[in-house]
Amino acid sequence: QVQLVESGGGSVQAGGSLRLSCIASAGTFRSIGVGWFRQAPGKDLEFVAGVSWTGVSIVYADSVKRRFTISRDNAKSTVYLEMNSLKIEETAKYYCAGAFPGVWPARTRFEYKYWGPGTQVTVSS
Repeated sequence: QVQLVESGGGSVQAGGSLRLSCIASAGTFRSIGVGWFRQAPGKDLEFVAGVSWTGVSIVYADSVKRRFTISRDNAKSTVYLEMNSLKIEETAKYYCAGAFPGVWPARTRFEYKYWGPGTQVTVSS
């Protein structure tokens, strides 16, 4: 079992930056893909970015390309999401998720087995 905990959320003005972190509890983390999702109030869960277990393969939602960067440090069992040029409409709860073993690329919620509790990101004008 892999437990995930997100941190780094908070409030920021539009155009600002935040870095989210996702720390995993188990060694299995190093052999699974990890993704970030977000859910705004009243909206569906949305895929944001994902990184393979090696860190070599990375996928992004079109809406965040060239602004967000996902990376991982397997030695620290941590995945990061660097978010720049944040927009008001990106206010949401952001979740870290671990993919099913052997599944990659993974862009939908159904391909992810482990989920963190989420961290709130609020972007204001």
